[in-house]
Amino acid sequence: MLNIVLTRIDDRLIHGQVMTAWVKYTGGNRIIIIDDLVAQDDFMISMLKMSIPPGLKLNTYSVEEASNVLKGEGAKNEKIIILVKGPEVIYKLYNQGVLFKNVNVGGMGANPGRKKLYKNISASDDEREIFKKLLDKGIYVSIRIIPDDKEVSIKKLL
Repeated sequence: MLNIVLTRIDDRLIHGQVMTAWVKYTGGNRIIIIDDLVAQDDFMISMLKMSIPPGLKLNTYSVEEASNVLKGEGAKNEKIIILVKGPEVIYKLYNQGVLFKNVNVGGMGANPGRKKLYKNISASDDEREIFKKLLDKGIYVSIRIIPDDKEVSIKKLL
């Protein structure tokens, strides 16, 4: 399995906090974005590639493709940051045999189907249920916007 140093749910995917704080904190040198729509959008992929600092590798995969990639072998020196927009992707990957120990929730914005979960993080009823299922599978899920923040277990919030 690949050397995953961070699995993060953030509906903004790549932005200042991810690129500066988390890359530095984890030592990540490869970012894998898993999103069915982004993986098919060449324009979005080119914009994402332009937004990362030199020296970082970026790959985008559909959930189906990512399942195979994440179960494969990676280069010894790779430190991978996985970015997804929502918990359903993590749950689908888990059900396809991809094992996660920890999941970081960093950004899930408000929308008509979501209610406030914690500070600026919102979740729908379905997303809350998925978080519960991930916890039941033994995956530790926590909220931590930036590395300097105190980690908050999502279990306390559901």
